[in-house]
Amino acid sequence: MLETVDLKARLAKADYKTTMERLDLHLAQLQRDLRTAGVPVMAVFEGWDASGKGSVLGRILQAFDPRGFKVHNIGPASPPERYWPPMTRFWSLTPADGQIAIYNHSWYREVLNERVENGVSARALQEANERIRVFERQLSDDGAVIVKFFLHIDKKEQARRFRKLRKDPAYAWKVGKDELRRHKLYRQYAAAVEDMLRETSTPCAPWAIVPATDDRFARVTVAETLAAAFERALAARKSPSAAKKKAPARRRTSPLDRVDLKAALEEKQYDERMEELQHESRRLQHLCYRERVPVVIVYEGWDAAGKGGNIRRLLAELDPRGYEVVPVGAPVGDERTHHYLWRFWRSLPKAGHFTVFDRSWYGRVMVERIEGFATPGEWERAYREINEFEEQLVEYGTVVIKFWLHISKDEQLARFEARQNTPHKRWKITEEDWRNREHWNDYWAAVSEMIERTSTVGAPWTIIAGNDKKYARVQTLETVVDRVSGRLKAAT
Repeated sequence: MLETVDLKARLAKADYKTTMERLDLHLAQLQRDLRTAGVPVMAVFEGWDASGKGSVLGRILQAFDPRGFKVHNIGPASPPERYWPPMTRFWSLTPADGQIAIYNHSWYREVLNERVENGVSARALQEANERIRVFERQLSDDGAVIVKFFLHIDKKEQARRFRKLRKDPAYAWKVGKDELRRHKLYRQYAAAVEDMLRETSTPCAPWAIVPATDDRFARVTVAETLAAAFERALAARKSPSAAKKKAPARRRTSPLDRVDLKAALEEKQYDERMEELQHESRRLQHLCYRERVPVVIVYEGWDAAGKGGNIRRLLAELDPRGYEVVPVGAPVGDERTHHYLWRFWRSLPKAGHFTVFDRSWYGRVMVERIEGFATPGEWERAYREINEFEEQLVEYGTVVIKFWLHISKDEQLARFEARQNTPHKRWKITEEDWRNREHWNDYWAAVSEMIERTSTVGAPWTIIAGNDKKYARVQTLETVVDRVSGRLKAAT
């Protein structure tokens, strides 16, 4: 791919001036249109050292309102950042709807460096490329415009620019040991770049290779490419979107049918078993901290299924410095202007810590599906997106434990009435709870499909029989102890 680029391409000064004046006005208008339409933009700038990324960025951004964009300078992951899965820091830098994020280097930088400098295995490289493809596709599917530029110069031109920079004390610092080492490894990096471009240039996130020997030609090429991408995105937004439909209720065989809701425990059995399990869970928490094993525990279930009490018993003996509980409600503020997974990437535990999600990303395929807050296309693709999200956590070494707390419809009614008739519990029952109960069959179908399509080897669902709260609490703790101890044994 690189050998086909015409590095002799030039643009006359007069042509450059008139072309950029026209593009400045056009890009400024497109930025306003993108903001109005709520389209987020991600522009990635990669390229050789001294290929002119700073110069190109400085000129292109003159066309934009600075209140609508942010430039992110991406370096190698620092030691603290390595306590989270690799894509976590990049999810936190994704733009809100209508905003533009510019990446000076990106998620590609470390992959290139790891391949050339450290000789990572073919499998590790393949996994890294797949994580990137998933990341970009999920954001694109959600409406983001992703444009990626690689500014290309040959080794001789790079050497010439290095010499020029080193002559001026103001710029000499830009050519250090790392830059000189990469220059010596130009051929190896070129091979790595070829593979990167081939493996990660996709219809939703294409690469544009920019001949950068002539600065004027490079600037115009980037500006025209951005303008064309923005125009396509705005045209797509004008097309009729899928109508929001309520998911039809349908009777189906379900994993929920096989749950024994009569299961129960006597008080003495419960007390003895809980003491034993809580003691063991505290011990495992400390081992996880020592081994830097993160743990994610997801609680989903029917309203009044006992999630709150269950979580309290799970955490009762744990060291509070090593866990966090994330209560999940309807998205608010910035959460509404990002991909629905954005807020969950930002809430993941660092290595060695526990995070408990009281409700989770599964809202997309349950309440958002049932209530019509997500289109059929959105919640249908969410099954794949969720599996990909959890797969990345598991690949990093995270223990992912997912509970569905299951109770019967009659038991739910009894608990609703008990809450309503008990003054100090009345706050637990709302009109929304009663309204959700009217959609029991719709939720039953959605929950059944959710479990079937997202219970994986690495992140299986555990359905908890919850009519007896004591039995449910013991069952969840037993599952946590079993899954965490199994992960720790595998690590030793």
